[in-house]
Amino acid sequence: MKRSQQGDGDEGVAEQEAGDEGLRLRRDMGLWSAMSLTAGAMIGSGIFMSLQGVLVYTGSPGASLMVWAVCGLLATLGALCYAELEALVPESGGEYTYILRTFGSLPAFLVIYTFVLVGRLVTIAAISLSVAKYVLAMLKVVATTCILLLMLVNCWSSRMAATLMNMCTTAQVFSLLVIMGGGAVVLGRGRGRTEALQSAFHNTSQQPGHISMAFYQCLWSFDGWNSLSQVTEELKNSNQNLVWALMITIPLVTVLSPSEILSTDAMAVMTYIWKEAMGIGDYLVGYPGVLREFGRRRGWEFLGTDPHQGSTGGYLTPDFAPQPQLLSMVYVRCLTPAPALMFTAVMALILVISGNFSTIVNFLSFLGWLTYGITFSCLLYLQIKKNLPRPYKVPIIIPATMVLTSVYLVLAPIVAHSQPEFLYVFLFLLSGFLVYFLFVYFRYQPECLQVVTLHLQLLMEVAPTMKNAD
Repeated sequence: MKRSQQGDGDEGVAEQEAGDEGLRLRRDMGLWSAMSLTAGAMIGSGIFMSLQGVLVYTGSPGASLMVWAVCGLLATLGALCYAELEALVPESGGEYTYILRTFGSLPAFLVIYTFVLVGRLVTIAAISLSVAKYVLAMLKVVATTCILLLMLVNCWSSRMAATLMNMCTTAQVFSLLVIMGGGAVVLGRGRGRTEALQSAFHNTSQQPGHISMAFYQCLWSFDGWNSLSQVTEELKNSNQNLVWALMITIPLVTVLSPSEILSTDAMAVMTYIWKEAMGIGDYLVGYPGVLREFGRRRGWEFLGTDPHQGSTGGYLTPDFAPQPQLLSMVYVRCLTPAPALMFTAVMALILVISGNFSTIVNFLSFLGWLTYGITFSCLLYLQIKKNLPRPYKVPIIIPATMVLTSVYLVLAPIVAHSQPEFLYVFLFLLSGFLVYFLFVYFRYQPECLQVVTLHLQLLMEVAPTMKNAD
């Protein structure tokens, strides 16, 4: 497949990748873009929205601060485990790829099945509504516009999308620096609240179930530490940049008294800090919120592409389907995964418009740590059973600790808080067995579906990547 010789250097690269070697995703992501992707996926409304929930479940500011510190440590240790897995399996696809290469196709399919149809789509929809909340008007229209705009940017140019991500991440970090500076100004003026530190652990909850739910609330703020695993093949000098990007972009901060946190929502937290520090909270608080959530939305929109290329009939086609499927194909003009982006956007739009996904958000952390636990088990198995060459190796105590932590975070809420959302997760996983054996194991493919795929491929000007064409 040849392209015009006209254009800049980027087009020349695109031509070589599309013409001489077939369609491939380009390695356009450097260290700064990798850091921006990770930070953009992590920094968001969870910093403020989780404050109240963590304090409610722990019962005291001291225990709350300890939970935040432990969650930061867990995110760092988890990122180290994923960095080793990414070095061992240098392919995009994240948890799906690692589980497939370690435990086989069935558990990998169940992971990607829940990932595509529940996890990332609900996350994208929730973050889009967070953008709309900060705009404070025509909520669902703004959220819908956000989804469509980012889908178009991603489809048009991966480099333009990376530039937008870098700009939003800069705005995100700047807003956090202003908040930290505002806290310092408040303390400097003698208007800070430090009385909570005198009885930091008073009323601390002793119930394991409450502690696990506090971790769920807090870990939502750190979600995104595993984001680079989805785009390993698009990262330049991946062995070096992976570790640096992960280790530079895993921190977080905040301040308010316990009584104010318990009686304050996410929007008011930012207003309070800015107003106390500079008297402008009522006027400007929405703007960094919009930029921060838009940047986080941009990160998750980008991450919504590669899992489709690792899904049924996707990047790892020989393991699942006899021929490439539409979601795994690449737009031939811009070399971007347009079908996967469009699918993600459409499904997220349905969730935003319907507004019936609030109960699903409650078990996202449960579903996430179920997946993380299986992934950490992959690394533990590879370290014990496989003598593989690797750029670096984390101590075995780290993946072992993360596996035990995942088991606790999955089982403790079920034992202490038997909520229907957890039952829904298991029912959804059971439906994945039916889908796997019907469409994957027995390779049932209706002829009408193949005809529709062919026509859509011609209409959208998309083609399989090299992995799917082999």
